[in-house]
Amino acid sequence: MPIDLIHHADQNYLELKMSGKLVKEDYHNFTPSVETLIQQHGPLHILVIMDDFHGWTMGAMWEDVKFDVKHFKDIERLAMVGDSKWEEGMATFCKPFTSAKIKYFELSDLDAARTWITEGD
Repeated sequence: MPIDLIHHADQNYLELKMSGKLVKEDYHNFTPSVETLIQQHGPLHILVIMDDFHGWTMGAMWEDVKFDVKHFKDIERLAMVGDSKWEEGMATFCKPFTSAKIKYFELSDLDAARTWITEGD
């Protein structure tokens, strides 16, 4: 699976590491885990690490949009970490689909992203 989930309960954030190309089935695999965490802990802080990431199929993109709309207020902070301009552009693209504070970081600044994602609102 091109998505690894790590819940850092002690620091109040969920880390998603994405690699390869996401397909619709990837969302069916990880979405229930994220939704369970939202039910148990309320709004989440999420750190998305895009490492050797090649984007989404159209089906996966649609699943992503549906997830974002359904959970518009369930994500308080979203840190996106990557190494290309199009990944940086994804941080801007996400803004209409969430009420979260969003910030983009380069892969070399992963520690700074982890610090930012654990900060309070």
